Amino acid sequence: MAGERVERRRLAAVLAADVAGYSRLMGTDEVGTLAALKSHRREIVDPAIAQHHGRIVKTTGDGLLVEFASAVDAVTCAVAVQEKMADQSGEGPRIQFRVGINVGDIIIDGDDIFGDGVNVAARVEAECEPGGVCLSEDAFRQVRGKTTFVFDDLGEKALKHIERPVRLYFVRPNGSSPKPAKLETDAPLSLPDKPSIAVLPFQNMSGDPEQEYFADGMVEDIITALSRFKSLFVIARNSSFTYKGKAVEI
Repeated sequence: MAGERVERRRLAAVLAADVAGYSRLMGTDEVGTLAALKSHRREIVDPAIAQHHGRIVKTTGDGLLVEFASAVDAVTCAVAVQEKMADQSGEGPRIQFRVGINVGDIIIDGDDIFGDGVNVAARVEAECEPGGVCLSEDAFRQVRGKTTFVFDDLGEKALKHIERPVRLYFVRPNGSSPKPAKLETDAPLSLPDKPSIAVLPFQNMSGDPEQEYFADGMVEDIITALSRFKSLFVIARNSSFTYKGKAVEI
């Protein structure tokens, strides 16, 4: 809109996170999952972000996007959160996050951020193991030699809608095992006793790749709004986005 200012800033550290197996957890125990997620946000995630000088840009039903001025702060925050999340106890649903971090150029429009730096962070997160933290090569270069963490080279990965392959690194505290425990998802699940709805990814028709995250954000906002209706079982973003860029029979 006329008069609004769009600012471009280079080399922001972008952290994207979501809940692994969110649809499965909601189908099994919707109330317990939402309560556990709110508790973890309040007690672990939000305080860690504030402590490491991050800014929460947006949240979705099962994820969040955070901006940091420092890649070291972003990685340190992510590892601290994952270590505390690994210590969960009790009888409630076990929440595990996937976290992806990238350093790159972003476009700031009001309180929101867009651009390739954001898109890559989201794709890196999708490649990460539950309970883990993954970095793009650009993020790794910014933190190499500046922390005590160990970085396992995962090789180059072809990320969805990213022009070139991106080398990924798995982050872990020094002395820890190379990979986090995998989420157990093999057990068959019963279908929810209510209508189910999935919001499929929108296609970016603008011709501008930097608008890709804006299109994804619209889908996430719709999913979040629909999830407020208790009469619906809403499929999580992580599941519906597996169809992004694919021609499938609905």
